[in-house]
Amino acid sequence: IGSVCLFFGSRGLVAFSVFYTTGNIIALVSTCFLMGPLNQCKKMFSPTRVVATVLVFVCLVLTLLSAFLWKKSGLALLFCIIQFLAMTWYSLSYIPYARDVVKKTVSTCMG
Repeated sequence: IGSVCLFFGSRGLVAFSVFYTTGNIIALVSTCFLMGPLNQCKKMFSPTRVVATVLVFVCLVLTLLSAFLWKKSGLALLFCIIQFLAMTWYSLSYIPYARDVVKKTVSTCMG
């Protein structure tokens, strides 16, 4: 539904941002079902994941603020992109050595 909203101009970008953010919140909550809410919170705020976790939550809030309060569709889309990158980085923290591989790959590509 969110992807279809992209074709409806600036109002569609706001709708996309809301749907995208809602999907990411549901994804985070669904992992509570798998490992339990207390265990999930412990893992989310462990020293190796705390920065990624905070960045994900900040991006979720900023996306919704830019969509509803500031009514800036371009800013909402920018925060969706940052949200995607933050969620990816957070998810990679659960795969052993995945972050190191990504860092090395990016540094190799950048020169």
